[in-house]
Amino acid sequence: MQTASTNICERLCNKSIRDITLLLNIPRSTDSGIITKWKQLGTTANQPQSGRPRKITERGQHMQKCTVHRNRQLSAGSIAKDLQMSCGLQISTTTVHRELHGMGFHG
Repeated sequence: MQTASTNICERLCNKSIRDITLLLNIPRSTDSGIITKWKQLGTTANQPQSGRPRKITERGQHMQKCTVHRNRQLSAGSIAKDLQMSCGLQISTTTVHRELHGMGFHG
């Protein structure tokens, strides 16, 4: 984060973006991004993640897809139970349905 703090100090000393990029040897887009973030948020630190993390992992999605390919007649409830037994994931039938819909499986 040394670059960000140096960048802001230089900006406060009324140096141009071009001078700062030459001084710090960073791209102009990086310099502009740091300054914009500092002006909007008052800090250059990363902000907390917005929204809830996904419940199902990529491995769980792959297992779900394989389960559906093996037997397309299974209900969302039975797929949820299968994932619970194999991966230990507690997933609702609505989540299973939403994930399958996102993968292109309908009906």
